[in-house]
Amino acid sequence: MTDAAVVVLTGLSQPLLGGDVADVMVEAIVGISAITFQHEWATRPVAGFALAALGAGVCALGDALSSPTHGVESVPLTRMLVEVGLSRGAYLIVRARARAADRAAAARAALRREAEVAAARRATEREHLATLHDTACATLLMVSQGDGQDWSWLPLRATRDLEALSAMPGFGTESIDLSVLLGCVPEGEGQAGVHVKLLVNGPLAIPSGPGLAIFKGVREAVANVARHAGVRDAELRAWTEDGVIVVELSDAGRGFTPESVPARRRGISASIVGRMNAVGGSVSVTSQPGAGTRVQWRWQGRPPASPAGEGARATGVPGPPGARARRTAVVRFIRGQLLHGAQLAALVISLVAQFSISLRQLTVHQDVYEPAWAQTAAFICLAAVAATGGACLLRGRRIPPGVRGWSVGAVLTVSATGALTLPPERLTGPEDWVFGLIGWHALLLLADLRVRVLAAFLGAHVGFNVLTMFLLGSPTAAESTAMGIATISICGFQFSVGVLLMHLLDDAAPAAGSAAVREEELRTRERIHDGMQHDHRERYRALTATTVPLLAGLGHGVLSPHDDDVRLRCGVEAARMRRLFAESDAVSDPLLNELRACVEVAEHQGVTVSLAIRGRQKEVPVEVRRKLIDPVAVVLGHTRSTARVTVVWARRAVRVSVVGQDCAGGCRTGEPVRAHGRATAGKVTLAGAARGGSVWVEAIWEAPAASGADLP
Repeated sequence: MTDAAVVVLTGLSQPLLGGDVADVMVEAIVGISAITFQHEWATRPVAGFALAALGAGVCALGDALSSPTHGVESVPLTRMLVEVGLSRGAYLIVRARARAADRAAAARAALRREAEVAAARRATEREHLATLHDTACATLLMVSQGDGQDWSWLPLRATRDLEALSAMPGFGTESIDLSVLLGCVPEGEGQAGVHVKLLVNGPLAIPSGPGLAIFKGVREAVANVARHAGVRDAELRAWTEDGVIVVELSDAGRGFTPESVPARRRGISASIVGRMNAVGGSVSVTSQPGAGTRVQWRWQGRPPASPAGEGARATGVPGPPGARARRTAVVRFIRGQLLHGAQLAALVISLVAQFSISLRQLTVHQDVYEPAWAQTAAFICLAAVAATGGACLLRGRRIPPGVRGWSVGAVLTVSATGALTLPPERLTGPEDWVFGLIGWHALLLLADLRVRVLAAFLGAHVGFNVLTMFLLGSPTAAESTAMGIATISICGFQFSVGVLLMHLLDDAAPAAGSAAVREEELRTRERIHDGMQHDHRERYRALTATTVPLLAGLGHGVLSPHDDDVRLRCGVEAARMRRLFAESDAVSDPLLNELRACVEVAEHQGVTVSLAIRGRQKEVPVEVRRKLIDPVAVVLGHTRSTARVTVVWARRAVRVSVVGQDCAGGCRTGEPVRAHGRATAGKVTLAGAARGGSVWVEAIWEAPAASGADLP
């Protein structure tokens, strides 16, 4: 009601104000009000158009009351209605581009979110496997290989291993003192203990994630000294070097050649090197046969975490990397889409206004222009500028700087031509089609530049007209007032639109981009958290049936490491874990790589294993590989002398068999295969036989015909 009252009172004020100048001012006020109504009442377009129609009607009525002898001028009213329609159209164009930007940004965010979730899950998977290698696998392997030794350390270690398996892996960013943490490095158990000489220049503040990675890596390195170095002394040093925290463990043992360590050995590659790489650090291993070994960890401090990182730290879930760069990219994308929409709106306004109102003015008043051909050429030049800019925009490209340069020069030339070829007293009048059109072309060309550039352009445009009016004529007070009103109502309105556009691009776009990035980071952290919880449950479920009961029994003394059957079970579980570690290796033949991991465990127990391969390898799903290899791990874990493993690749089938000689009791040929993960494509069948101490087991997988797994 207030808007309607303002329009009515303003339109009917013409008889009170009197004069043509007052009529122009009233029409300008009502016209600008009607245009802004389209944005204020954007959700109710009917109300906006009704107010615009009301404004046109009261202006016509006020014009008739102020000049009863003259008819109502239709040109200003038609111009007002056209401008109202263009305003509504411009709003719809910009809104459509903004919604398209939201949809595109959401689609990009979804793709990035899936990639980050996958990366985070892979990182936690690596940490889980490294923890499994350092705890349960090492403990069970030691139990399977030893007897007649001091097992007093075993219950406490098995209990700790069980706790480590049930804990959610992940790195935090809280600061800890690395020197205190290194003082807790275990020196080994029983006769296998290593005396570690600690030389630390502390305190050494470090985030807990890298600190725990270094601690666990040092723990594994000390264990390697006990197992392989042949010495019982090592030196552990830690210091800072140009902002880099350096930790070094050295021994004078037998040494080795790092390049000769097989990829299947996880102690160095996963537990030491891989763990530090995951937190942005590095590890170097220097050793030679007979010259001892030196392992050095290096970690350089990072900049303070962003607010997104703080949110991730609070939940214990790693936050997505590159938040600042991502925000910049999202803001740039949203800004580009809004700019494109604004330029399209300016293009539509320019073309519609030029070929409706301006074209009519040009054709009706040809006799006024001096010369008329110059005005026609100026009209064609403006059309060419709009067509050139529109061609770039419709192809989704920005207007090139070179094209924009000559276009701006052409528009300024048109402005000067319009002012010089029209009698001074007719400037900004019904004959002047140029004055109100130039600013829209300027918005089309200069929308992505600073406001001062648009202000300079409009100032030059108005300056041409003012200089022409005062240098080539003697304007009256009424003509000067009309020029001022036209400048404020037309160029001032166009400048205000430019200011609002710049505000939209410089303030609204960054705010929208920041909000989108924050929402994306929140969703990413939630997805990562959910994925990690799911992965953790799946891992723990896979270990519940076999590994966890073993550790619980050893930890509480229910199972004895002196029992031959217990050691056999530990050996089988250690082989299964080694096969699990090998799943993450990037190799051309995963099946053979995982088989070799099981074979390696058996060889550590003194079994001589031969591996034969027949046929051409093909891709086998990971769930199928688990079911094919698990019987091999069981037989190899019970074998005490020799074994033979054979892999046969057929066209649509894979056969994995094992023959174990001198097998210990408890190896059953019909033992079911452990279940892992989802249902597999195709069925794995088992066959087996036993005679005396020899056991034969064969697992066969036939690929479904529709899977396309068969190869020529």
